[in-house]
Amino acid sequence: MSARFEEIDWRPTAMGDISLRRRRDPASGNDVYEVKLGDEFLMSSLFTAGEIALTELGLAELPDTELDVVVGGLGLGYTAEAALNDPRVRSLTVVETLAEVIDWHQRGLVPLGARLASDPRCRLVQGDFFAMAADSRGLDPKEPGRRFHAILLDVDHSPRHVLHPRHAALYQPAGLRALAEHLHPDGVFALWSNDPPDKQFSSVLTEVFPQSAAHVVDFDNPLQGGTSTNTVYVARTEPGRP
Repeated sequence: MSARFEEIDWRPTAMGDISLRRRRDPASGNDVYEVKLGDEFLMSSLFTAGEIALTELGLAELPDTELDVVVGGLGLGYTAEAALNDPRVRSLTVVETLAEVIDWHQRGLVPLGARLASDPRCRLVQGDFFAMAADSRGLDPKEPGRRFHAILLDVDHSPRHVLHPRHAALYQPAGLRALAEHLHPDGVFALWSNDPPDKQFSSVLTEVFPQSAAHVVDFDNPLQGGTSTNTVYVARTEPGRP
């Protein structure tokens, strides 16, 4: 049985000190993995429904053909794993700002690390997703200008609560238009948010994408009791866009 609490790794980064912790949940006896940036909790393996729903809701909009997918933000890997569980996905590019997080997966320090690092369809890319999305060279350093069928983003807490001020530009019309250039016609942009549906951001989406919707994802919250929610936004580019 694992120790009740262990700090597996701690690193200083450009965004602040990041740490990977494992603790034993007293209710279930299972190990819970948590990531903190400074004093702020970023993610927990106790709450993964929203991350998985991000993939499932996003890819549900796409046809039954081979798909090339980008995930922005690796984290503990649940969004990426859900993509690999979809048999239509032929390639998955995961863009993660922090090399330290990629290293956790490659070293098998997190539960899904070995799965993601060993799947030949999956490539872990260290880079600034927000800068890459704004650049015409795009989200695949090996193939500038490459387009994808889906871009799934889970980095910031929400469009209003970002981890770094430079991220905010993506959630404006110009930032979303630049991102949409990396999608095929009828491609999907899906975004996870920890906040309730935001009418202002939904309005911004409608300026750029002809179709968009906000989905509320309910999940049990054993820490607070009762049910909590996340939001997943799903937007599609125009069909037949050159």
